[in-house]
Amino acid sequence: MFFHIVLERNMQLHPRHFGPNLRDKLVAKLMKDVEGTCSGRHGFVVAITGVDSVGKGLIRDGTGFVTFPVKYQCVVFRPFKGEILEAAVTMVNKMGFFAEAGPVQIFVSNHLIPDDMEFQSGDVPNYTTSDGSVRIQKDSEVRLKIIGTRVDATEIFCIGTIKDDFLGVINDPGADA
Repeated sequence: MFFHIVLERNMQLHPRHFGPNLRDKLVAKLMKDVEGTCSGRHGFVVAITGVDSVGKGLIRDGTGFVTFPVKYQCVVFRPFKGEILEAAVTMVNKMGFFAEAGPVQIFVSNHLIPDDMEFQSGDVPNYTTSDGSVRIQKDSEVRLKIIGTRVDATEIFCIGTIKDDFLGVINDPGADA
């Protein structure tokens, strides 16, 4: 799920950046350092939408660097247990498959795939129904439900299932061939 929140960060800036464009340099460095990162508490920072305030700088002894407290607004993505997501399958093996929904990687075990689907090894490993009408392979798009999350300091891991109503393949690239 996406959230719009206010965060605070202390930014260090080298003295060569001081001048009329100081605020612009701080904002550019903030975007470079923060966008695309993950914190276990807030989730993945997708984009900075605005800078609320830049506090007074504090000169670091011996280095000349200045630390500025910066308050900014950003959009974050954080998956929750029970959430339904659409994801692209990135890898299929006999243990299950991995899919990505934005920056989050989700593993779906073969125990959480419907019983009528079986693993087929070969050139393109996949899970196929007994009648061959539905196939999960690399680059397939699936709708899945998050049943568990594990949060580290810099990463979020998820376990998903497609063994429920209205879940499963929504786009099969192999059907076009």
